[in-house]
Amino acid sequence: MAGMSPLFRRRSEPRARLVTLVRKPGCHLCDDAQVVVEKVCGDLGVPWEPKDITEDRELYDRYWEQIPVVLIDGEQHTFWRVNEERLRRALTE
Repeated sequence: MAGMSPLFRRRSEPRARLVTLVRKPGCHLCDDAQVVVEKVCGDLGVPWEPKDITEDRELYDRYWEQIPVVLIDGEQHTFWRVNEERLRRALTE
């Protein structure tokens, strides 16, 4: 469409994002984090996945001291406590 700036067109198409919650069974902080991730991702229509750290050696070696860990597109966003507003901002920038 003529007259439509590329900037406008680009902003109207959100990038495909994926949020990963690295967690372990029976972890209360992980449960709290999952509530926030589900809420924010649900509001924004962003897919998310849980990963069990006890079933993934690489995740275990990297993040065991920090779980729960939230990754956005494979990059660490935060750990332990998930801030809803900060996660929302990171996914809408």
